[in-house]
Amino acid sequence: MVSVTHVAHDIEVTAEGLQAELARLELQKQALERELAAVVAHLASVQRTLSTFESLMRDPAAGERGQASVATASQKSAAVPSPGTPDTTTPATTPSASPKARKARSGKSAGRPAADAADPDGQKQYGQLTEQIMEYFAAVGDVDVRARDVAAALGRDSDSGSINAVRSTLDRLVGTSRVRRAGRGLYRAQAS
Repeated sequence: MVSVTHVAHDIEVTAEGLQAELARLELQKQALERELAAVVAHLASVQRTLSTFESLMRDPAAGERGQASVATASQKSAAVPSPGTPDTTTPATTPSASPKARKARSGKSAGRPAADAADPDGQKQYGQLTEQIMEYFAAVGDVDVRARDVAAALGRDSDSGSINAVRSTLDRLVGTSRVRRAGRGLYRAQAS
């Protein structure tokens, strides 16, 4: 009887150890699923960007017209990880079907920026913003201004996206030394 009690105790200890191991493995599985979802989202992003670049390489004329669309495709690619998180169950259950479906979707979405690239008005509007900002700085002279003030003066303060477009253009102009940063959030015309 002593040996039966000893065996029962060994089984109980082993069961407790296995339960602890099971809990640890469940946590590890969840962490791996999150990591897989992030990798799948990044893969889709890279595929879309690569597809866009390949289409631009096939049609060099579209490359000149579509520089703005490449930036748009990159911005869309950067937004992919947050929607990719809920798809954690799909890649875990059917890994072979998931990449094919994502690849097909990436081809469709990559085609949209290429179609936008053929729009000459889109490129004209893109260039117009830069020129409008430079004209604004020429008019205001040697004054520190905020991006929101520039957007308001240009009539582009209707939503945060328009203001951010002005802010991004101002940052590009700072990078090319056409405008200088006068302080935190302040811009000033570059002294000629």
